[in-house]
This record gives sequence, structure tokens and C-alpha cells, in this order.
Amino acid sequence: MEYRIIDANINRLNEGLRVIEDILRFYFNDKKYGKSLKKIRHKIKKFTDKNYFELVKHRDVINDKNKYLNPEEEFSRETLKDLFIANFKRIEESCRVLEEVLKIENKGYSELFKEIRFEIYQIEKNIVEKYKKILTV
Repeated sequence: MEYRIIDANINRLNEGLRVIEDILRFYFNDKKYGKSLKKIRHKIKKFTDKNYFELVKHRDVINDKNKYLNPEEEFSRETLKDLFIANFKRIEESCRVLEEVLKIENKGYSELFKEIRFEIYQIEKNIVEKYKKILTV
């Protein structure tokens, strides 16, 4: 397995989920969608727990030449809408990378991340529809 690619994208995916989940919890006091995202994080945790030692073993933060690529973009978010868009795209892109990379080694896990990606698309749509007025302020 391409453990470095998988590890980086699992981390990116979980980080994006946590940002959205915390905004829903602390800003909107939204239990419904926060709970949906938490369920997704727990699906991912099963994969991570099973592969944890291999993922960490192949992690190479010190030699990753692109770890600070485009840092100015990270600080250009000015609104809640910016946070939502950036983190939903981070989640969706990570799911797609995991889906593709895992097709080579484990089609079951590939399907898991495809399923999660489509769940996220629907959750994103529902959240945007529900909070559109607040997000566009």
C-alpha cells in the first residue's frame, strides 16, 4: 500500500471533518449534522486503527518538501463560508485520493471512501441549504 499517501489523506480528511464538526457544534449548536460527521469519523477510525502502525511507520514529515506549500492560502479565509468551502473541499479531495489509491490494494476500502465521499456531498448540500443565509453574510 502507498502508506504515505494514505496517511497524509487520512489526516487531511479527519482534520477537515473536525473543523466542520466543531463549527456545527459550537457556532450553530447543530447536533444532527455534527452527529453525521462524527459517524463518518468513526468509520474512518476503524480503518486507521487497523492500519495505524504501518501508517505512522511510513510517515515522513521531516523530508516532505511540500508540507508548507502555499501557506498564504491558509490565512486568506475571512468568513465562515470560506472555512466551510475550504474544509469540505479538503474532505472530498482526500476521500477521492483514498478511493483511487486503495483501488490498487483493497477494493473494499476503496468502496468505503467512495461511500464516505458521497455522504459528504449530501451533508455539504444539506448544511449549505440550512445555513445559507448565515454563511453568505
